[in-house]
Amino acid sequence: MDAAILSKLLSPDGWALLAALPPYDERDAMKTVTTLRSQGVAADLAAAVVTQSRLRARARTKFGDFADGMLFTADGLEQATRLVVAALHARRYLDAGVATLADLTCGIGADSLAFAGTGLRVVATDLDECTAAIARWNLRHFPEAEVRHADGLTLDLRAEGIDAVYADPARRVRGGRGGRSSRIFDPRAYEPPLDAVWALRESVPAVGIKVGPGIAHEGLPDDAETQWVSVNGDVVEAGLWFGPLAPDGPGRSALVLRSFTDDDGKEHTLSRTLRGDGTEPDVGAVGQYLYEPDGAVIRAGLVGEAAAELGGRLVDPTIAYVTTDDPAALPSARPADAAGAQAPIATGYRVLDTMPFGLKRLKSYLRDRNVGRITIKKRGTAVVPEQLRKQLVLTGTEEATIVLTRVAGNQQVLLVEPLGAV
Repeated sequence: MDAAILSKLLSPDGWALLAALPPYDERDAMKTVTTLRSQGVAADLAAAVVTQSRLRARARTKFGDFADGMLFTADGLEQATRLVVAALHARRYLDAGVATLADLTCGIGADSLAFAGTGLRVVATDLDECTAAIARWNLRHFPEAEVRHADGLTLDLRAEGIDAVYADPARRVRGGRGGRSSRIFDPRAYEPPLDAVWALRESVPAVGIKVGPGIAHEGLPDDAETQWVSVNGDVVEAGLWFGPLAPDGPGRSALVLRSFTDDDGKEHTLSRTLRGDGTEPDVGAVGQYLYEPDGAVIRAGLVGEAAAELGGRLVDPTIAYVTTDDPAALPSARPADAAGAQAPIATGYRVLDTMPFGLKRLKSYLRDRNVGRITIKKRGTAVVPEQLRKQLVLTGTEEATIVLTRVAGNQQVLLVEPLGAV
């Protein structure tokens, strides 16, 4: 989006036009543009309001109803922190006694919204002029937030009375067919580079940095708490927290968030934090139950800790499946007991049968049980589920779930029954 289009969107006519659009439907997008053009709306403005309508529809998963009053860019929305996670970021700063915070790479302003909404004074910066203007608009209701078109690394933190820093470095680069963006996995290629941001802790101890969840454990700073976060089963980010923002000290942790709506239509979010303590898990035979730890737990390298919580052992020292002889007794994420419940850290299955993996054997086994629809889960195997499903050529009427994995170094098939999250 360029400055001219943004100016048209923010004009009274442009804003009213955007507000008047029906709920976005991809099938009607071109028709909507054509209708607007027939009504005398300029082509660039018609395209811009429909694009914003599409981005708002996507943004509701991150921002809920707040999305209806915001503006977005595609890349900005892709990288924006979900509101429920941004609120937890803000809580870290508040608990650390922070008063004034610099958001060095504010993007469309997602985290700054949460910071300012909790009463923190925020100085937000972005290198891109249009993105900074969009953030300024999205933060228009918060006088506590000042947005600048500037390089956040040039701020004089002490002179401005800033006692904490937050950054969400750009991890995408434009290029390729259609101007599509691609992820950057090397932290040295972030914008700004990760080293340059965490060096700021020499001036301001309270530094927080959002990074991609695929960041490698090797090279992480020894004085940071690195926390991986999942929301409803999706691993959405990792965060590096320094100084007073890591009150439990350095190390790796996983934060699992699960949301649900109760019978009265009220939304709840359950959470659970798992921290590393060097637990060495046992390894043993497949028991009556199988558990797949949450993705944040796996990314944080805390499968051993999860096995201890579940009272189980690993099926293989290199595979993130936990097995138990009795059902795990962790609290479930049920609306009825939300007041005392914690977010589940694993998805459970009852093990019905096991066998060595072999296409002919598996095909015969499933046909004998009249299986026609199959869910295939895998870990530690090169088998491609879509190809296997075609090779099985199942025609029965029953459903089944199988797990393809390595058990004690050997490829195995487990016939399982889903139990839900624990």
